[in-house]
Amino acid sequence: MHNLDLVLQKYLKAFSRLKRGGTKYGLAPHKPILLLSIMELFDKGLVTDNAIPVNADLVGTFKENWLLLVSTGHQADFTQPFYYLQNEKLGGIPYWYLMPYAGCQINSHIASVTTLAKVCAYGYFSADLYLILLDPSHRLQLTQCLLSTYFPHYKASFDLEKTKHTGYYQEQMLDVLNESEPLYRRIINHTEEDVFVRNGLFKKFVPKLYNNQCSFTGMKINSTFNYNFIDSCHIVPFSHSHNDKIVNGIALCPNMHRAFDRGLLSINSDYSILVSKHIHEDDNHPYSFQRLAGKELKLPEKSIHYPDQGALAWHRDNIFKG
Repeated sequence: MHNLDLVLQKYLKAFSRLKRGGTKYGLAPHKPILLLSIMELFDKGLVTDNAIPVNADLVGTFKENWLLLVSTGHQADFTQPFYYLQNEKLGGIPYWYLMPYAGCQINSHIASVTTLAKVCAYGYFSADLYLILLDPSHRLQLTQCLLSTYFPHYKASFDLEKTKHTGYYQEQMLDVLNESEPLYRRIINHTEEDVFVRNGLFKKFVPKLYNNQCSFTGMKINSTFNYNFIDSCHIVPFSHSHNDKIVNGIALCPNMHRAFDRGLLSINSDYSILVSKHIHEDDNHPYSFQRLAGKELKLPEKSIHYPDQGALAWHRDNIFKG
């Protein structure tokens, strides 16, 4: 038997013997669902190296899989398995690790997914398990092992639902993108994790829909380091509206974002740029704000993604210092 196949057999056994906390609802299902979710991101190409960040893709997929597989009273807390998976070992050696950001430490379970994302740069697997996970056929075996071991009664329905490309995460994406059918929406948005997922989708899709360019200036900068030079800006602040749909957003470079939030810039009903009369600057400077006055906003391709007229009116009435 090939060495990699031997390693796979060891992890199949390890995955079938996960330590799970006992509760009044039975043994906790969190760890197997986290592992299923990470492997699903590998399958979709959303994880391409051995660095799995706490982001909307992972948390949203975890929540989707939880809703498909768990019918007990357990709480769908993503942060628990992300931390406690470090206790799982193969041959006395852990196979899951957390990498904190510089200057941060992760010495105990962080119960807030928002805080966890700020402290933890990513989680990663041991080198041998990562090699296993790179192979689609090996991932499939591990996935089927987890489903058969921990969710045998839901395995068939889970596999069927996954072929439909519907469910919690897809519904959240469609709603944020303003593309869902109101009659059929079943949007869940009442926990910190729900807000985290939707905010992550907002930040992910706003620059993408604006072709990664500033909607005011047209500035577009890419780099080999994947640095982000374009901000996802709420028109009506999220703290005021709790609206994280794409139509409550525009893509702005940082200086435009700051000016927009402070009311020095706004957008008219015809999607032209408004500039406050309270700005004092060198009008002849090539980057003068006054040069933007009256220019048309650079808009997404589809009109369903355009900034909402009600949100723009609110910004003009409550933020803009005309």
